[in-house]
Amino acid sequence: MAKSSDQNKAFGWAANDKSGVLSPFHFSRRENGDNDVTVKILFCGVCHSDLHTIKNDWGFSHYPIIPGHEIVGIATKVGKNVTKFKEGDRVGVGVIIGSCQSCESCNQDLENYCPQLVYTYNSRSFDGTRNQGGYSDKIVVDQRFVLSFPDGLPSDSGAPLLCAGITVYSPMKYYGMTEEKGKHLGVSGLGGLGHIAVKIGKAFGLKVTVISRSSEKESEAIDRLGADSFLVTTDAQKMKDAIGTMDFVLDTVSAEHSLLPLFSLLKVNGKLVALGLPEKPLELPIFPLVLGRKMVGGSQIGGMKETQEMLDFCAKHSIVADIELIKISDINSAMDRLAKSDVRYRFVIDVANSINSA
Repeated sequence: MAKSSDQNKAFGWAANDKSGVLSPFHFSRRENGDNDVTVKILFCGVCHSDLHTIKNDWGFSHYPIIPGHEIVGIATKVGKNVTKFKEGDRVGVGVIIGSCQSCESCNQDLENYCPQLVYTYNSRSFDGTRNQGGYSDKIVVDQRFVLSFPDGLPSDSGAPLLCAGITVYSPMKYYGMTEEKGKHLGVSGLGGLGHIAVKIGKAFGLKVTVISRSSEKESEAIDRLGADSFLVTTDAQKMKDAIGTMDFVLDTVSAEHSLLPLFSLLKVNGKLVALGLPEKPLELPIFPLVLGRKMVGGSQIGGMKETQEMLDFCAKHSIVADIELIKISDINSAMDRLAKSDVRYRFVIDVANSINSA
């Protein structure tokens, strides 16, 4: 492997073990190839997956890890074969940065389901290079996996759309939630994913009910985010009244929980779509599926074409995440708060204005 030049040197904050503590880390990015775009990172969202990965909650973390896959920045260099971008363009980089580009999924613009999918961090590229994420000053990405960031989207509050936004947008499209206005969507969990699901669901013309364990977020769900109603799962009477009233439920909860109450809310032919990734397997009750001809499915982000479509949709409808902007030096305390769900509703790191001073 060629010796890295000074221009390939990079700086970020990495976790070195399963304690998950992030600290300054010097490393190198690959050379900007003919098909690549080098991006100066301005902002990076803090996803719950980042927390799971640095803690090795899922059992496949390889240290050191620089997390971050909700990246917005400026293209500073483009390869000679790059046609989609030029230097100075504002761009986004999401959850994936590579795929085989030749399988059935890739040919259908579903790179996110490619068997050789390359994630933005905690992965290796085909040449063996370790990939590091967006809690860093720059990144080099193949143009196929770089997104044009629409003029109407702010860089900071728009950054979480690159994971949270597409994670809720894609299943709405695939599972038929957008085909008829007025259908009833339940959103289980009002966090980073859930609050954007409410906004996108309303933009699609759905009736949206937030489903939560407590009434703590009821007023902001309705008054601030635009939900039509709020359902507390510990209120037995309201849960009973809501049986069989929903066409769809998006389950965004990443903690261990029971699926049975969610199935009860669905109409005949209703669909429950799992988006959260709990550490332990959930129990799947079969009786309500069979007796109600109900469906349970899953969804993982979206392909590049659909992700660009989502960004353009959000720009058109002025949809952004509700964020708390932080410095990179505050990332460990932010992770501690994220583990306690103490954020409304997404941390975003002001990378460009804080990483050098840190």
